[in-house]
Amino acid sequence: MPPSGDRMKLSDTTIRNAKPTAKPVRMFDGGGLYLEVAPSGGKLWRLKYRIADKEKRLAIGTYPDVGLKLARQRRDEARELIAQGIDPSAAKQAEKASRAAAEAFETVAREWFETQRGEWVDSHADKIIRRMERDVFPWIGKRPIAEIAAPEILAALRRIESRGAIETAHRALTNVGQVFKYAIATGRATMNPARDLSPALRPTTESITPRLPTRPRSVACCARSMTIRAHPSCALRCNWPRWSLCAPASYAKLSGQSSTLMPASGAFPPRA
Repeated sequence: MPPSGDRMKLSDTTIRNAKPTAKPVRMFDGGGLYLEVAPSGGKLWRLKYRIADKEKRLAIGTYPDVGLKLARQRRDEARELIAQGIDPSAAKQAEKASRAAAEAFETVAREWFETQRGEWVDSHADKIIRRMERDVFPWIGKRPIAEIAAPEILAALRRIESRGAIETAHRALTNVGQVFKYAIATGRATMNPARDLSPALRPTTESITPRLPTRPRSVACCARSMTIRAHPSCALRCNWPRWSLCAPASYAKLSGQSSTLMPASGAFPPRA
């Protein structure tokens, strides 16, 4: 086994043949780099260095995932930082924090929101982002999106339910699921843990009226598609929503069609 110093460098054969002992063993390579062999048999690369009159150690990686050549390369990179007065341990932590922030749920959610908001009217977009800021971000916003599990999402939704806002909980779940789909598409997640949570929420009793479009092009398309001709009495018996029987005059004006949907002649036999 090489002596504890920088006079003899390590070799791949020496590293492979190193056996664990009752106490950790340090095998030095040079320039502060050494391989620590733990009693359990694990082998960890470390760099011993001094900066600002303090001795510190930097974890470089585990062997054999990080081989001798790569360990030396990382040692040289760290020593370049030290020569510039930069602590490599602090630089590593800052890089890790920056990477975590870029993959946090809130970061991805706001990115998704910006890509979608052009399709929404301002009032609808405001409701979505306020819902996320109030009911979702405080609980899972800082978590790496790829590490979030279904129980974490459900816990946030339970807080919404606890104040009686059942419909809001369902809408928040929908938005969370949309964020995860965006994360999967952009390579920051591999699964959508919100997908199967709807049955776990309290059922909503609020009836949701279908939203009619508000943008001119969508309004015109909607009005043109309203070609169903139904007898009013049938509509009442079938409990159709009122908006399906007539198109508002403003919509009809854009489409060039009449705003009243008249019954088709002979479509319904006389009632007995």
